[in-house]
Amino acid sequence: MSELVLFEDTPLEVERVLTDGYRRMSTARKIARVRDLNWTLQQLALAELRARFPDAEERTLRLRLAARTLDRSVMIAAFGWDPEADG
Repeated sequence: MSELVLFEDTPLEVERVLTDGYRRMSTARKIARVRDLNWTLQQLALAELRARFPDAEERTLRLRLAARTLDRSVMIAAFGWDPEADG
């Protein structure tokens, strides 16, 4: 059975160490890592929105962030905010 190569630019031995570490990690720790990565991605997305819309209010920035993953109909129903008209 051949090994799965995850990263073309990473030595196989380094991938093995990484994979073994994830295998030994508890479920709770894996969930915490995913939560932390999601938080980091949200912060990066908010930083990008702040750069694009420097005068926008915080609520508007957060609505723009939510609109990246929620349908327009959900944004209107849940927040009374139309990404096409207001975004």
